[in-house]
Amino acid sequence: MVRFEDAGFRYGSGPFVFQDANFHLEPGSFHFVLGASGAGKSSLLKLMYLALSPTLGRVSLFGRSVCELGRNELADMRRRIGVIFQDFRLLDHLSAMENVALPLRVSGQHDERVQQHVIELLAWVGLAEQLQALPPTLSGGEQQRVAIARAVIGRPSLLIADEPTGNVDDRIAVRLLYLFEELNKMGTTVVIATHNEGLAARFAQPILRLQDGLVRYVAPGYRRSFSLARRSGS
Repeated sequence: MVRFEDAGFRYGSGPFVFQDANFHLEPGSFHFVLGASGAGKSSLLKLMYLALSPTLGRVSLFGRSVCELGRNELADMRRRIGVIFQDFRLLDHLSAMENVALPLRVSGQHDERVQQHVIELLAWVGLAEQLQALPPTLSGGEQQRVAIARAVIGRPSLLIADEPTGNVDDRIAVRLLYLFEELNKMGTTVVIATHNEGLAARFAQPILRLQDGLVRYVAPGYRRSFSLARRSGS
């Protein structure tokens, strides 16, 4: 599903955010991405959802090197990826329900099942009473839940979430992670970046940890990290 081969990234001529990254994520897997602020979690995710290209090495999605894809192929690949952004990116003039339904409308679905699916999903994330609310009238946590519902409504092959629980309390955070797990059980590959190590520890999923410019893997149940960079001998 996702493969990094000797991959590195930096902004302009600045220092490398990370380099020599070698790892792959199997289809249907679930990984957390952990690291201190500024460690490069968001940059790693941006490479995965095609917002950035690697400075060095190779990044492949769905078995294709992203650097070898044309514009139309990149657009088709992006349709298979759901993204939850830190800044939500909701459309203020659309209701919560309309925001969530947007990916389905864009793909040409216009039947009553779309409406029912959206209603059920918003109820699941605790927004059954906010269907017609505009984003500016919602709290930060409520906007976050609308953004999550929008990202998962189309059941993407790959779901990438950047701090999806950063604006909700622990009770809602756990509920949302259970939603991600249910989506994962249906076959979606899930990658979640979070600063909340305690929350990640409650779920028996492997971890990609960014530290000292390297990507390290922590196996579920062990919480012992080892480098996935070739220069460390792997």
